[in-house]
Parts: sequence; structure tokens; C-alpha cells
Amino acid sequence: MNKTLNLDDLIASKQAEKAREEGVDLDLENLYDLIIPPGTVMSIIIDLVEEFELEPVERKMPVNIANSEEREVLVLRGTLEKVQAAEKFLYEEMKAWIGED
Repeated sequence: MNKTLNLDDLIASKQAEKAREEGVDLDLENLYDLIIPPGTVMSIIIDLVEEFELEPVERKMPVNIANSEEREVLVLRGTLEKVQAAEKFLYEEMKAWIGED
């Protein structure tokens, strides 16, 4: 029986992978976050993490919805070039998923 990969598994595997890499200490100053819209299809998120080697991170952000000032959102963290490429891929995949050309 196949195990279904969930977001917690993905985050844990990426953190373990990063911990195994020795000598790689990226400064947060050189990293950027791609905010993943709530409701994004999990398969797209997994593709983004794997293809662009981004680190999934949960981050509290202010939101403008009723009865909520802050909300934890998923962001994918990486270098500027990777985040920009991933952003383009995200929007293309989302358009394809909802059926827009």
C-alpha cells in the first residue's frame, strides 16, 4: 500500500536533507520567500519543492480577512533566481489546473 505524502512529511524530509549537507550555511539575507496561496494543490507544491530545490517553511503573516489578523502560511524559501522561476511555474500550473489557456 502506498503512503500518501503530506505537507509535514515534505517539510521534515527537506529539513533532514538540509541537516545532512555539511558546510552549506546560507544566509537568510540571500534567501527569498514564495508565498503559496492557501488551497494550492499539493502535487504542485511538491513539484515546486523538488524541481526548484526550495525549502518549505511555515510563516505567520498579516491577512485581511474577518476575525483574523495573522495566519500561518506556507512559503517556499530559496535564492532569488530559483524563487522567480518557481513563481512562474506556479502560475502556469495553477492556470493549467483550473483550465485557463
